[in-house]
Amino acid sequence: MKPLLSVLCVTLAAFGVSTIATAEAKPVIYTLSPDEHGMVLKTPDGRTVFRYMTKKPAETNLTANSVCCLYPVFTPKGERVVDFAPGDHRHHRGVFLAWHAMTAGQKRADFWGWGNFAPTEGRVIQNRSVKLAEADADHAALEVHNDWVADGEVAIEEQLAIAARETESVFVIDLDFRLTPKVDIKLDRTAFGGFCVKGRKEGKAKYLSPEGVAKLPPPHHLKPETDWPAADWYDYVLKLEDGRMIGIAVVDHPGNPPSTWHNLEPIAMLNPCIVAPGEVKIAGRETLRLRYRLVVHDGPAPLPVLKRLSDEWQKR
Repeated sequence: MKPLLSVLCVTLAAFGVSTIATAEAKPVIYTLSPDEHGMVLKTPDGRTVFRYMTKKPAETNLTANSVCCLYPVFTPKGERVVDFAPGDHRHHRGVFLAWHAMTAGQKRADFWGWGNFAPTEGRVIQNRSVKLAEADADHAALEVHNDWVADGEVAIEEQLAIAARETESVFVIDLDFRLTPKVDIKLDRTAFGGFCVKGRKEGKAKYLSPEGVAKLPPPHHLKPETDWPAADWYDYVLKLEDGRMIGIAVVDHPGNPPSTWHNLEPIAMLNPCIVAPGEVKIAGRETLRLRYRLVVHDGPAPLPVLKRLSDEWQKR
């Protein structure tokens, strides 16, 4: 019996070694998992990139009906770069897409949450699903489905593809929105609205563009002609009170409608606005596609990296 027992032990030992080696060789990948307010994307080593927020907190300052945003968003070193329902603009939420003055069929609607030019009551962007379409050690791709609902009826179906990766010490987050209305849509000409990044503001901030530090007059929220000129990108850089610097850049896409930018430092806002040059109409069953790239960084603006990532984005 001893020889048989020895063979069995050796076989089990070999199997154990093989199992351990297999476990160690298993690739570590980006993961998406639920929390109490949405779905959290993490890097292979466990750092949070962002949460796609789907549920309004029970206790919150948020006055908007809708959530459906990226919040929080972190730098690679773990510093939060966006804000949610701050005291001065309680309807703003992380990184989001909405308009505050639009007509859907015969209904006026404000999905932004401001309420000055169209009703907010009964207007809500409802999340239907968030799923991880693919992931590996280098990137993740998410698929999001939202419905824009007015008085209980779906006015717009939103399909959002999100791709995330880390390169050269920055997080790159690509957002590809496809909005398909069920009725004719008219987006009013306004100074702000659409894709918005609501940055943090506890510190000293500045904006940069490909031309350098942007020293432009603040735009007026009721005067579209005061918005900043079109640019491939603007970067909002914040020097925190402890001296560290963080930033988030928005890179526009040449396939988007022409935009000017409602970048307003007192409220830490980055907003490439497709309705500032003029109203936008979308026929029912046609699709409006909007693409934006976020570059989230620690330290000052990484200009060579931003240039490379912007050039790459312009060619997609």
